[in-house]
Amino acid sequence: MDIFKVSASALEANRIRMNTIASNMANAQSTDTEGGGPYVKKNVIFQTMPVGSEPGEKLEGVRVSKIVEDTKPPVVIYDPGHPDADENGYVSMPDINVIEEMVNMMMALRAYEANVKAFNISKGMFQKALELGRF
Repeated sequence: MDIFKVSASALEANRIRMNTIASNMANAQSTDTEGGGPYVKKNVIFQTMPVGSEPGEKLEGVRVSKIVEDTKPPVVIYDPGHPDADENGYVSMPDINVIEEMVNMMMALRAYEANVKAFNISKGMFQKALELGRF
């Protein structure tokens, strides 16, 4: 049932995407990390992957090929009272637009929901076919 493999691959990829976006939103104000410096936004990169089980079948699912850190520099703000402020009173903040991340989360959620629906429709089709075979 390759259609289930296609949908399952998309569900897994979008689950990882939603988790990554949630991490970005949660750390939008994190000025200190274990490695030092502010949190760096992460981006999920998708890649096609073959899922067809028949020879010559060109069905493709999706997988996360990597999660990359954003290359934009941190946003520097003046806040001399902040515990992570430098000697001049400046603090490096993550360059994360929470509104943009919320839009990304909604897009990932819609993609996830669409693949759940495709999975359920396919499951229903196979169940109907099995019912027809009983007659």
